[in-house]
Amino acid sequence: MNLAQLELKGYKSFHPHGQKIDFGPITILLGANGSGKSNLVSFFKMLNYITTGGLQTFIGMQGTSNSLLYYGPKRTDKIDWVLKFTQGQGQNLSTTSYEGRLTYGMPDRLFFSGEKVSFSKSDKLKPQEYYLDIGGSESALSKDERKTSKVLFSALASIRAYQFHDTSDTAKIKANGYVDDARYLRSDAGNLAAFLRRMKSDTDSIKYYERIIRHIRKVMPQFEDFDLEPISLNQQYVRLNWVDKTRDYLFGPHQISDGSLRFMALTALLLKPPEKFPGVIVLDEPELGLHPLAIAELAGMIRTASKHSQVIIATQSTRLVDEFDVDNLVIVEVESDESGPLSQFKSQFKRLDADILAGWLARYSLAELWEKNVFGGQP
Repeated sequence: MNLAQLELKGYKSFHPHGQKIDFGPITILLGANGSGKSNLVSFFKMLNYITTGGLQTFIGMQGTSNSLLYYGPKRTDKIDWVLKFTQGQGQNLSTTSYEGRLTYGMPDRLFFSGEKVSFSKSDKLKPQEYYLDIGGSESALSKDERKTSKVLFSALASIRAYQFHDTSDTAKIKANGYVDDARYLRSDAGNLAAFLRRMKSDTDSIKYYERIIRHIRKVMPQFEDFDLEPISLNQQYVRLNWVDKTRDYLFGPHQISDGSLRFMALTALLLKPPEKFPGVIVLDEPELGLHPLAIAELAGMIRTASKHSQVIIATQSTRLVDEFDVDNLVIVEVESDESGPLSQFKSQFKRLDADILAGWLARYSLAELWEKNVFGGQP
């Protein structure tokens, strides 16, 4: 199933009146710092935790539930969302929707006060709708035995948010990792070494590993290959070691630039075997620290990945934007909230009209139009 639309209300910078966002095979969220791009990514991360029964853990990581509500519980006491998935086309088009509501309660908690599942087909007038049990601190969707609930839960669990920004000395990507932690690439690429090792040792996936190596070499010419043998003192662990073209010196993950390390993680995520892809990949500012040549490679990898998974990118990189079409773009802006104090603001997400911009695009690139503030998205 394809993620077609999200309507979100009351979450962080999303106004309680709601904001609808449509998604395609590739969706590029373009906006300035603080416009709300990362808040949308954060919502998808929250979904990850909801599908694993970890909503309260996610809230705890945010500090308080107040931080998830639009200007706090005095202004907004609930978060609402509707996720729509589609499958097929024409008379065979079906739509499955998941509506959720989290309500603020004392002492400083969010609980499920509403969950609704609906299913409709284009050739049937009346949709199938039902509500789930409410009042719990976690979603009831995973425990519901109805077929539509199971299909919907699988679709939700297949939306994965990734962020590879942490390349500090204590980052998990640089640490020793358990060798069998290789089923899928984690959201922070903390198991990158084990993930690559499994791919390299498997006869069915080694061609994808070799493709990853070729793309890394384009950006890091001195790179030859990874050395992913288990650590000699503990065979249950592996480290992201690598060798250069001389092959006479073994380098560790602390001897890679931050940009190169992030690019390695991105390459593994976007060029892995097709069966390893989730339904939706959500990436927050993947261009961070990358050379312009690496950004061009990244765009190509995104297009490759979109054959197997929908891709949602939050960015403010004009170099990356110019690699895509106007139909891929969603502009993110901050507007004054006229229903509240003048000091309050809300995020606005809008699609561009290719026909209206046709004359401009004949003379300027998308990046130039953004910098000229022709279609907004500026600070």
